Amino acid sequence: MDADAVVIGAGAAGLAAAQSLAGSSLRVIMLEARGRVGGRVRSREVTGMTPPAELGAEFIHGRATQTMRLLREVGVTAVAADGESWVCSENGDLRRDDWDSSLAARALEGARLLAKDESAEEFLRRLEGDKTTRHMAEAARAFVEGFEAADPATASVQAIADELQSGVDSRSARPLGGYRPMFERLRSACAAAGVQVSLSTIVRRISWTRGAVAVDVCNPSGEVRTIRARAAIVTLPIGVLRHTGDETEIAFDPDLPSAKRKALGSIEMGQAVKVILWFRSAFWERIRDGRYRDAAFFRPHGQAFTAYWAQLPVRSKLIAAWAGGPKALALRDASQAEVIERALNGFGALFGETALVSEEFEGGAIHDWGRDQFARGAYSYVAVGGGNARAALAAPVDDTLFFAGEATSSDGQGGTVNGALETGERAAAEAAASLGARATQQ
Repeated sequence: MDADAVVIGAGAAGLAAAQSLAGSSLRVIMLEARGRVGGRVRSREVTGMTPPAELGAEFIHGRATQTMRLLREVGVTAVAADGESWVCSENGDLRRDDWDSSLAARALEGARLLAKDESAEEFLRRLEGDKTTRHMAEAARAFVEGFEAADPATASVQAIADELQSGVDSRSARPLGGYRPMFERLRSACAAAGVQVSLSTIVRRISWTRGAVAVDVCNPSGEVRTIRARAAIVTLPIGVLRHTGDETEIAFDPDLPSAKRKALGSIEMGQAVKVILWFRSAFWERIRDGRYRDAAFFRPHGQAFTAYWAQLPVRSKLIAAWAGGPKALALRDASQAEVIERALNGFGALFGETALVSEEFEGGAIHDWGRDQFARGAYSYVAVGGGNARAALAAPVDDTLFFAGEATSSDGQGGTVNGALETGERAAAEAAASLGARATQQ
């Protein structure tokens, strides 16, 4: 055996799992297809700008106990993502809007009482047809498509209502200076514990029988080798696990049990395009006599992007543009330059200042998570009728295959960094217990 356990994926869940296993004196190999760790956390330094641009995960949701602990260890402060919210009306006027997730939660609370699950689209259409609930329904749709990055036609309304009820989405914060220090700490901790980290290593096949796995991998030069271990922790995104049809497809031999395949088929990957724009100055803080100086979020009407946000409480010249769900898919055929231009023009249109925005513009960066072959989406959501799919996906197979990642978080933390961290630690504990029990029996 090359190792006691092989961890597949070096995102938040994989790093947490590998560190925990190695801390139990187990030999661990961690495989990552990218040339970096972090997975769907992708920080980019922009010359002269603070904080760094986060093209992937940016916020901390809810209490996030593990995330907060790790941030304290590296001396990073979490700051509340506070500030004013402004929304563009149908006539193009920007007005203050104190929207928060509680409005969406109120709109969807009736979904938890439905005798049978249905799509968010079906549920919202009924609410939108009633004058008394139309405003709440609009907020709920913005949450489903934007925040959840989900397609309302396939998303389970009961699953989204349950998530809102959990309170995880009721407050948000940011790591001051970004997520990178936390992930560097996780990687260093893995190395110090003896984890062998293999980057730019694509997994092609996972062969398994009780008590043994053989993982076929390929490096950038095309060389194929097999890594053997007593157990595997799979932390790959749903989009990757479900993908078929090219060289990045991952095969299980034998195939996963039917309950696991059903769970995979009941969880979808939300689509998201994120653009970072940087400017010569934070001009939006000055225009209209400083009207938007304390604006944190802008929500356009009828634009390609559903939201723009500043970095408050940090004063920065960076603006993030976000398109989620159907809006992200609508950008799929545009070039990166075209998408950045649409984001820039949309931001200018908010204020009726397209010329000023173009004059102040210095540069932009984009990441389409749906096009990312090692993610194939931003984060997970449960499809209609999915019920306990997240818990079913998390369940071990023959005490040999273990599963982690945000998609396996069933307490409302799906789609969050903290949910990934917690599931990585959970899967590591399951694997360590199984490996220890087998060692005792031998």
